Amino acid sequence: MRSPLSRRGFLAAGSGLAAAALPALSGCSPFASADSDPGTLIVHTQLGTTAPGSPTYKAVVKEFHAEHPGLRVKNLVNGDDLPQVYETSRLARKEPDVVMVNLYDKTLAWTEVGATVDVRGYLDDWGLRERVLPAALTEWTDGEGRLRAFPYFATNWPVAYNTALLERAGVGAVPTTGDQLIGAARKLRAKGIAPVTVGGNDWTGQKLLAQIIQTFLSPDEARKVYASGDFSGSRGVREGIDYFVELRDAGVFADKAQGLTSDIMTTQYNTEAAAIQSAMSSALAKVPARTAGHTAVGGWPLAPGAAHDKPTILRSYTLIGFWISPNGVRKIASVERFLRFMYRPEVVSRFITESGRDMALVTDTVSKDFPLVAEAQRLGDRVGQVLLPDLHVPPTATQPLITATSTAFTRGTSAAAVRSALESAYRTG
Repeated sequence: MRSPLSRRGFLAAGSGLAAAALPALSGCSPFASADSDPGTLIVHTQLGTTAPGSPTYKAVVKEFHAEHPGLRVKNLVNGDDLPQVYETSRLARKEPDVVMVNLYDKTLAWTEVGATVDVRGYLDDWGLRERVLPAALTEWTDGEGRLRAFPYFATNWPVAYNTALLERAGVGAVPTTGDQLIGAARKLRAKGIAPVTVGGNDWTGQKLLAQIIQTFLSPDEARKVYASGDFSGSRGVREGIDYFVELRDAGVFADKAQGLTSDIMTTQYNTEAAAIQSAMSSALAKVPARTAGHTAVGGWPLAPGAAHDKPTILRSYTLIGFWISPNGVRKIASVERFLRFMYRPEVVSRFITESGRDMALVTDTVSKDFPLVAEAQRLGDRVGQVLLPDLHVPPTATQPLITATSTAFTRGTSAAAVRSALESAYRTG
């Protein structure tokens, strides 16, 4: 496992390392061309291709240009590899000024090691604190009180139930208990319908597994489990894994779930090949109108003796934030103009109405054209909430946990073997 010192050495490297890295970056003209131009703000973002919200982002940047003719926003677009690309550019002191990415895995350490800056003072100086939901500020603040980024996108992560498929299989109501879910799965399979589709080979399966494991855990207990990687030490975590194994071996999850991905999961649900999926709001926004018309959103069914009194969902306010880099500090007046613009209520509302995004900001706007997203927003206290583990899992364990997730979704794997696989993920790094 990397020590904090070695990670600081990578992200805040000295001139010798930076010089050694420059030849490899010589072809990366976006990093080398406009980084020192005071009239250009370089924004590194995951919005720009097919990511939900990309068309809206492009449109509002165009409006920003019209309103600020002397300031150009130059977007650099990456997908899942954005954190690695940013770290490489930071090594060469050619990093973008602003980064739009979630708080997860590698990014957890950026502010601590100086790859990005604490933005708490800017949030207050620019009068934007009241625009942010208190829960979002809490999630984006690290243990030393540093605000890592300006919160922006959030997400609800409920469970979607195709009520038409449930009715076709003779299931009278959305299941709310484990026994009801197992019974529904048997009836669905008898009709040739996959019960719960899940990306057991990627992050979607990891999140659902974490949600089920927390059935018998309080948030504080779950926090300790995911920070330490101890999946055997408490009765609650053992019972949660036992519950997952019971559901899996009863046929609740789609066949060969351990090899499925998020794309396959959403395709199976959207084409009505599967009746149930755990879906974050960006996936709910993509459910076709026909399927959405007979979809109900709710929580994950509970087992007797659960630590929660209502079926559970995940919620997170850390999906995308605006991080400021050391280079961005040199253009802080331009960064301020850009972020003030992005925080305007009318701009925030556009992401909700046009793209079906959940926001980490104060707003009364609802996703009228995205009915399932709006339904998830209205769940309120009709569901319980479990901990999203992303903020507590050590970065070195993040990817190994996905490998362990695939093992967990493999039918016949014992609860002891699942615990061992999860704990090994914390030792792999």
